Amino acid sequence: MTSQPQPSPEHSPDYNSVSAGAASDAKAFFAAALLTFASGMVVLIGFIMAGGFGVLLGIVGVIFGLVWWKERYGRMLPRDLSAGALIALTVGSFLMFFLAAGMAA
Repeated sequence: MTSQPQPSPEHSPDYNSVSAGAASDAKAFFAAALLTFASGMVVLIGFIMAGGFGVLLGIVGVIFGLVWWKERYGRMLPRDLSAGALIALTVGSFLMFFLAAGMAA
């Protein structure tokens, strides 16, 4: 009787080679949400300050910001994103939100 080689866990249907775990997935989710929110806030602040031209400047600023983020962390949503980066992104996003709210009032 011959034995068949058993498949490794890497090739089993339950194995996810993309995910580094639940915490990593949660950080990636919040980073994606906060990057989207922050990008919208930059464009909104541009609109409040300078109308249509400010929207154009805001879009250019978003592009430069996202390119900087990718260069800094290697990917848009890296597996090993530090908690400090996520906290800084959260604080910056909410500061822009309160700035926009203050300017619109």
